[in-house]
Amino acid sequence: MNYVGVDIHKKYSVLCAVDERGRKLREARIEGNSGCGFAQFFASLEGPSKAVVEACWNWGLVHDELEEIEQVEEVVLAHPYKTRVIAEAQVKSDKLDARILSQLLRGNLIARAHAPSWSTRQRRFLLRQRMFWVRVRTMVRNRVHALLARQHGLELPHRHDLFGSGGMKFLRNLSLSGIDGALLRQDLEVLEQLDSQVKASEREIARELGADPEVERLQTIPGIGKLLAAVIAAEFDGAERFRTNKKLWGYCGLAPSTRSSDRHTWHGPLLGQCNKWLRWAFVEAAWVAIVHSGYFGAIYSRQIERGKIANQAIIVVARRLCEIAWKLLREKRSFQSSAPSKISHRPHVILADAQLKNCASRPRSD
Repeated sequence: MNYVGVDIHKKYSVLCAVDERGRKLREARIEGNSGCGFAQFFASLEGPSKAVVEACWNWGLVHDELEEIEQVEEVVLAHPYKTRVIAEAQVKSDKLDARILSQLLRGNLIARAHAPSWSTRQRRFLLRQRMFWVRVRTMVRNRVHALLARQHGLELPHRHDLFGSGGMKFLRNLSLSGIDGALLRQDLEVLEQLDSQVKASEREIARELGADPEVERLQTIPGIGKLLAAVIAAEFDGAERFRTNKKLWGYCGLAPSTRSSDRHTWHGPLLGQCNKWLRWAFVEAAWVAIVHSGYFGAIYSRQIERGKIANQAIIVVARRLCEIAWKLLREKRSFQSSAPSKISHRPHVILADAQLKNCASRPRSD
């Protein structure tokens, strides 16, 4: 077996192959990351090969090309933040990076990352594009708010949403003097374009998703609508790959960072290296769930009573939502809620999973 480390760059990749004894067989630089160049490199090696690439910028292109090569038996995706040998090296070059990756692969020391399929990556790109447009639209709206706030004596209409149909009509008819008038017109034009892009993305998402059973199953959970359900299902890419709920919390960034030395343990802010899309989805769903569900509202209220601030309490609710979603997807079941019992005044739910019955009877102190 040959072990090949692939150091990916935007316009080229550097490859280093070693044998089972760790002896260097060949090094090469593939210009343009062309599939033919990779195929020629592996064809020049005797016997089958395993390759490793880091989950860096646009890794999917090289990963898919390597999987199509006949001589490559397995393509391993390395976790970039856990492969710290390269990052901490005092002497660092492309050839050295590729050789270290090949040696780590030979010793089965690669911290593996999940490699989603091509179709899953395409769905993620589609959903993330919609979220990107919404984020840009929020930035432009904030600029409009700042522009209006610096107008002396300007009275705004009493509306819940300034950017609704009535609010937008008021803004279009608003005449401001100086440069602010031109800036407001530019911002409104950009907002109209962004609104059309968001709607186009939503139509494409609806056409792409169709009748997805996982998305429909997630929508039965309070606070999770169709868009959030689609994001969670795509980012999970199979709930079976998470062995425990704590592993899932760490992947979603819903667990605090921890530092421990001797007998002292410190809990800091939420984990930074995580799937930010999943954390965003569960936190957004948690804010809705505490309003429309007595069960999740009771969890939030209990955390507030214990002295937690709102942002800390909502993370506890988000963790519970994450755990329930994980359980339901693993068991292919739907969330079911029932009215409170006449005997107990505590809100409770009936979950399809027997392992979550205890947490349904009363809020747990996470």
